[in-house]
Parts: sequence; C-alpha cells; structure tokens
Amino acid sequence: MGDADEPFSIQSVSKVFTLSLAMTAVGPRLFSRVGREPSGNAFNSLVQLEYEHGIPRNPFINAGALVVADTLLSRHDDPKTLILDHLSRLSGNPAVAYDPEVAESERETGFRNRALANFLKSLGNLENDVEAVLDLYFHQCAIAMSARDLARAFLPFANRGVNPETGAPEYAVRHAKRINSLMMTCGMYDASGGFAYRVGLPAKSGVGGAIACVLPRRLSACVWSPELDETGSSLAGTAALAIFTTSSGLSVF
Repeated sequence: MGDADEPFSIQSVSKVFTLSLAMTAVGPRLFSRVGREPSGNAFNSLVQLEYEHGIPRNPFINAGALVVADTLLSRHDDPKTLILDHLSRLSGNPAVAYDPEVAESERETGFRNRALANFLKSLGNLENDVEAVLDLYFHQCAIAMSARDLARAFLPFANRGVNPETGAPEYAVRHAKRINSLMMTCGMYDASGGFAYRVGLPAKSGVGGAIACVLPRRLSACVWSPELDETGSSLAGTAALAIFTTSSGLSVF
C-alpha cells in the first residue's frame, strides 16, 4: 500500500545482499576479518574500530561493510554488475540500477567512510585499493529499488535460502540462518535491542528510509518512510512494523 512502487536509495539495506554474496564466495573465512557481535555504538564509529585493532564488530556497520565489499572485489572481476544482476533476479525487476547522482553524492560527502577505509587498510584488513573499495561501497548504497522490490528480494531469507517464487536456491540454508541472526542482533545498529523489543523481526534499515524484514517460513516485508529517528532508522517505518506485529501476533517471539 502507499508508495510501494516508488524507487528510492536503499543505502545500508544493500549490506544484507553483499554479505550474502561474500558468504557464498568465501564461507566462514569471512569472519576472520569481521565480527558477529552487536556494536553498541554508531554505525560509523572510528573509535570502536581503533579499539578493536581494525576488526569491525559486525558486517552491517560501515567498517564491516567495507570489508565485505573488499572481499567481493577480491573474488569477482565485476562486483558492481554481480550485485545488480543478483538484485534484479531476486526482485524480478530488470530496471534495478545504480542512481549516479546518489553515488556521486556518497563519494563527495563520504569523509568518515574514507577514514574508516584508510584505517582498515593501515591495519591490513583491506586487500584492494582503498578508492576501489569505496567506489563499490558508494555504489551499493546508491542502488534504487522500491519497497515492493525489496520485499521480494528478501524472500529467500524467509525461506531457508530458496526463492519461493521461482523455487531456485539462492543461498545455503546455513547462510540464510546466519544472516537472519545477524539482522536480529545487528541490523538496526545500536537500536537493534529496542527494535527487537518493539517489533520482534530480523530486519535491516537504511538511511534512505527503508526497513526490510523477515518472519522465517512465513513472509518478508519492507516499509519506506524517509524521516529518520536519532539512530538513522525510519521513524514511521518502525512504528508501522510495531503495529503490524502487535496486531497480527506475527513475530519470532
């Protein structure tokens, strides 16, 4: 309902898909370079990265997503096309694309992300050129999709890695399970505990105003409303999902 077909910048929701591709490429080896614990700090914290000697706390904070992007660059000749093709297939929308204006804006204003990437490089946790990693990261944040697209793209995470619309396995069962657990504990950054309390679903937010979530073996969903709360998540979107799970009784708890 509402503006379900209006494309917008998915921003950090993209981290779920790049993580799934990286896990498919390298398996559990990825987690020697990035942790699996809630951060308890802002998603772009430099202090935490320094304190933990260049090992990001989880793959959804910005430093962790940069390590994931670096992994894709090391394993694929053209990771930008890989990501777009993956999302086009999952959503059933061949028009999924990068928004060049958003990508350029990310590049022009991404000073803290550039600092994070250089710090990771200085501590030996980036294999590729810093600018190449940042370029991939800025582009993944600039992917334009609609709420309907994202809800469809999240279906395999709700169905043990299998796309129920096509019957095709997209991810290993163990990867879908682990990504859902990371969304539950880390997907809303330092507000993940409060979101689990209010909503009770594994979810990932983005500063474009989207929240995508799943109820395993039942459904996937996406809400989009651009006004953000103090932690960078959709204010109305969180409220809508809280109303939905409370009124329907559908949650993981």
